[in-house]
Amino acid sequence: MKKNLLGCALLGVLGVAHAAVAQEFDDRWYVSGTIGFSHNDGDRNVGNSPVYGLGVGKFFSPNFSLDLDLNTTNPEKNGNNLHWNNYGAMLTGRHHFRAEDRTWWPYVAFGAGVLRTNESYPAHGGPFKRKDNNLAAQLGVGLQADYARHALRAEVLGRYNFDDQSVAAPREDSFLDVLTQVSFLYKLGAAPAAPVEPVEEYVAPPAQPTCADLDDDGDGVNNCEDRCPNSQPGQTIGPDGCPVAVTIDLRGVNFDFDKATLRPDAVETLNEAVAVLKQYPEMRVEVAGHTDLCGAETYNQSLSERRAKAVYDYLATNGIGASRLVGPNGYGESRPLEPTAQNLPGCKSELNRRTELNVQ
Repeated sequence: MKKNLLGCALLGVLGVAHAAVAQEFDDRWYVSGTIGFSHNDGDRNVGNSPVYGLGVGKFFSPNFSLDLDLNTTNPEKNGNNLHWNNYGAMLTGRHHFRAEDRTWWPYVAFGAGVLRTNESYPAHGGPFKRKDNNLAAQLGVGLQADYARHALRAEVLGRYNFDDQSVAAPREDSFLDVLTQVSFLYKLGAAPAAPVEPVEEYVAPPAQPTCADLDDDGDGVNNCEDRCPNSQPGQTIGPDGCPVAVTIDLRGVNFDFDKATLRPDAVETLNEAVAVLKQYPEMRVEVAGHTDLCGAETYNQSLSERRAKAVYDYLATNGIGASRLVGPNGYGESRPLEPTAQNLPGCKSELNRRTELNVQ
């Protein structure tokens, strides 16, 4: 029964190691050398003896390590000429109570394994000899100090040897030995890289738009400088955001005094205007006629209308549709380009006797 329970305990230790959660810690394999002293159970009728061991181990989590140790002890024979020694393998788990700011810490140890016992007792009708394998379990406490690649352990273990075939103590079915020992650990391989703390990139909140960033009516002038915030599509806009009048220059289209007939030199200028209007088929224009400042205002109004119609008819005849032409409209002498022309001889100004195409 005791051997079955010990086997279950051994499987339990392996299960804890397998279930340990991987974390950022020094998980290098290490080898160990152990030296100590075994205070042997007095029922064995042998003296105390040194303990020697070699092992290999690894941390499976920051707080759990597992070691496989091979150990031996060979006490001096006592007065009864009893010769006794054992050696074996122990699988030991250790739970470490670590603190981030310390390089040393306490731990508890628990484990199980197999011990091989050699015993000879030549006295009292002997010799008696036997070699037997027995399960063993151990429990203890210790301290570990860590120095990067090296580490030291000092511990006290109570080891139960379930040996029920002892020649020296035939009535006993187990023995309790107390081991005090020191182990030196050497870590193999390169140290793991320190975890890199993630750096959160600062993202500045988006700047709140100002009037200088906005153009609600889409006329190309920001709201801060737009004095006419309700501009309509298609309008020509000035730097203050307000619509401005655009006139196609027809300076070459002038008229003789008191005439509404196109002069030959006006045809070339009108042909250029036709080309511009055909290049921009979405453009609509007002055909406007003007006079100089001589004569009666009523007469000049009629004369300006006849001049506007002469240009209107020429554009329509040369392929500019009526839907693109506004007018013809006459403005008489109300919009002179040279207001002082009325002081000139005969009030005549060829510059005022003109037609214009005002873009709509």
